[in-house]
Amino acid sequence: QVQLVESGGGSVQAGDSLRLSCAASGRTSLIYAMGWFRQAPGKERELVARKRWSGDTYYADSVRGRFAISRAKVKYEVSLQMNNLKPEDTGVYYCTDQDPSGRYINWGQGTQVTVSS
Repeated sequence: QVQLVESGGGSVQAGDSLRLSCAASGRTSLIYAMGWFRQAPGKERELVARKRWSGDTYYADSVRGRFAISRAKVKYEVSLQMNNLKPEDTGVYYCTDQDPSGRYINWGQGTQVTVSS
């Protein structure tokens, strides 16, 4: 079992930046990738960014060029740097880990990001 603990988030104005972090503990040797989903009110949860330990990185079209996912070199921790935030970035952001089969297995508790215009 892997435990994921998120930090960061908050309320900002459009154009501001925020940084989210997620630390994994437990059976971290099973982790193949880590990423961030978000869920806006009334919408389905969507993948925002994902980083595989092989180096492969994915970004949703809506955030590419504004968000950057990075991994700490010495531990199982990923961060999501979010720049030039827009009101449509508002939602609850969840950290997750992925196994080699592509399944997202464990989830953090979620952290709220609110962007006002």
